[in-house]
Amino acid sequence: MVQQSPRPRRVGVIGAGRVGAVLAAGLASAGHPVVAAAGESDATRARIAALLPGVRHAKPTDVARASEVLLLTVPDDMLGNVVSMLAASGALRPGQVVVHTSGRHGLAVLEPAREVGARVVALHPAMTFTGTAVDLGRLAGCVFGLTAAPAERALAESLVADLGGRPMWVPEEMRTLYHAGLAHGANHLVTLVSEAMEMLAAAGADDPAGTLRPLLTAALDNALAHGDAALTGPIVRGDLGTVRAHLDDLATNAPHTLPSYVAMARATLARAVTDGRLVPLRALRIHEALTEALADAPALPILPAETR
Repeated sequence: MVQQSPRPRRVGVIGAGRVGAVLAAGLASAGHPVVAAAGESDATRARIAALLPGVRHAKPTDVARASEVLLLTVPDDMLGNVVSMLAASGALRPGQVVVHTSGRHGLAVLEPAREVGARVVALHPAMTFTGTAVDLGRLAGCVFGLTAAPAERALAESLVADLGGRPMWVPEEMRTLYHAGLAHGANHLVTLVSEAMEMLAAAGADDPAGTLRPLLTAALDNALAHGDAALTGPIVRGDLGTVRAHLDDLATNAPHTLPSYVAMARATLARAVTDGRLVPLRALRIHEALTEALADAPALPILPAETR
């Protein structure tokens, strides 16, 4: 059994957004005093006030100097610059615990902190955050993707235990793949479900979400339990006529969803052939129909005009 931290540690958080404010609040609930937080946006300041009442708002270097455990919860592309700036300014020190919450990055991005003697940990919660108190209950049982040197493994596990989570060790060289799996499963699921609701709305459904909820709940549970064996529907059955009808109606009524439908249909097709549920000849005909549908579809902009 993983032991919680043996003593309270002063916690500081830089980038107290949806993730940072919640994790800091979780550590505070475990007895670690949160001494300072940094964040510039109005939303970040509101989260600090709501989740970390009474915690001092300070600039990043002041937060780093005040803390024994420093949470870096800034966007992935900013993380390297933030670590380098803190190290160069002398805000980091030997023995200090510097933790980032990026899924993509491992320990390499924390090298400037390690060089000054800090203890470094990559700790990524495999959960989506609202940035509200609702998330605190969700930390219980949440898996945290951890990367740390052998000497810091017990420390990393104790932080996860303080948050009520479960540790999962991820090798440094596999961090990006780990994160891609989470993003593909969660972020793309949101896009997929949103498009499905748009299709149903176009078909006249007055409650697309309510229509989908029992179906998607069952499909998700079955997929998590059984993997590809949970696949159902026209692709797996080899119903070429139904797939063609889908493609025609989507091209007419919801053309913006056609590329993702085709992409997912192709991936489903390949998996159905691999596990032997669909004969190759039937799969080839469905693949040809999918290819023709995209060839006939008008080109769609990658971004809405107003964002380009």
